[in-house]
Amino acid sequence: MVEAVRSRAKTYFEDVAPTHDWHHVRRVATLAETLAAEYDADETVLFVAVWLHDIGRGREDRGEIDDHAEWGAREAKRILADFDPARETVEAVQHCVRAHRFSNDVEPETLEARLLSDADNLDALGAVGIARNFCYSGEHGKPLHDPDRPIETDDTAAGSTAVNHFHKKILRIPKRMHTDAGRKLADERRAFVEPFVDRFEREATGER
Repeated sequence: MVEAVRSRAKTYFEDVAPTHDWHHVRRVATLAETLAAEYDADETVLFVAVWLHDIGRGREDRGEIDDHAEWGAREAKRILADFDPARETVEAVQHCVRAHRFSNDVEPETLEARLLSDADNLDALGAVGIARNFCYSGEHGKPLHDPDRPIETDDTAAGSTAVNHFHKKILRIPKRMHTDAGRKLADERRAFVEPFVDRFEREATGER
């Protein structure tokens, strides 16, 4: 079932911006595999959820839906009906999809949901995370940096510039991890991002 769901999920990413495209989903799958190696997770639930977790992202980006995680959970149920899994499996996958989103208030209550959330957050850190942040800012018309919008006075939830987004969200990710394995990888990736942000801010003010 996992491979069949993977093939179905891929069809939802034909016109999705690079920040949340199919390559992102594949990276999340690799990270989930790394994390799951240290735990006794239900891999069917985990990887079905991995492939489905962002199937609504393109629709949200186009303004067709408000919450890709909630819509994706409902769509996951419809997709899984074709494979006739146990009701518990469907509900477990739906919970994973609902709970993966960084900015919502759904707490991951199962190991599989925690692993998916951690894997998804890890892709926002490190070198890939830096690239995705600037890519996302370009997609949404945000400036890279604005000296008139310092982090101290930026009252937006996610940051009004790419650099502020690092401070508002990216550098805080390690504290939001749910597993020890995820936290370890997050700390390693944060250690790469932090000096980059410091260097960027110094260069942006004309320092050498």
